[in-house]
Amino acid sequence: MSTVREVQVTFDCADPRALSVFWNEVLGYEFPPPPPGFESWDAFSATLPEEQRNMASASVDPAGAGPRLFFQQVPEGKTVKNRVHLDVRAAPGLAGDERMAALEAECERLVALGATRVERHEPAPPMSGGHIVMQDPEGNEFCLD
Repeated sequence: MSTVREVQVTFDCADPRALSVFWNEVLGYEFPPPPPGFESWDAFSATLPEEQRNMASASVDPAGAGPRLFFQQVPEGKTVKNRVHLDVRAAPGLAGDERMAALEAECERLVALGATRVERHEPAPPMSGGHIVMQDPEGNEFCLD
């Protein structure tokens, strides 16, 4: 009998805190509680040497259903297309024009948060209901599905 494992999605990035704030807004996630003895992550961060204050950040689903997101600072920038990406389910159960209108509305919201719209793919039944390819503020691809 196999053991079920939890999944954490890790992002290599330049600014972990800013990217976690972005994804918190996209997904309705939040920061996990700070370490014991600290009222906030800012209070904890103040105890670290300055060069270590934005090395990592995390985001969690407040309902506990979705995977934890972890953001770690790396020195190099993004150079190629992601081989794995997130699909943000912005229009589940919708089809046709109604689906694409919901995706466009969510796309506008995310662009205002710092995302970039890349391209729209029209519905192509039966395999695709249509989606919008986007990038987060650091260029990581994701789809509105």
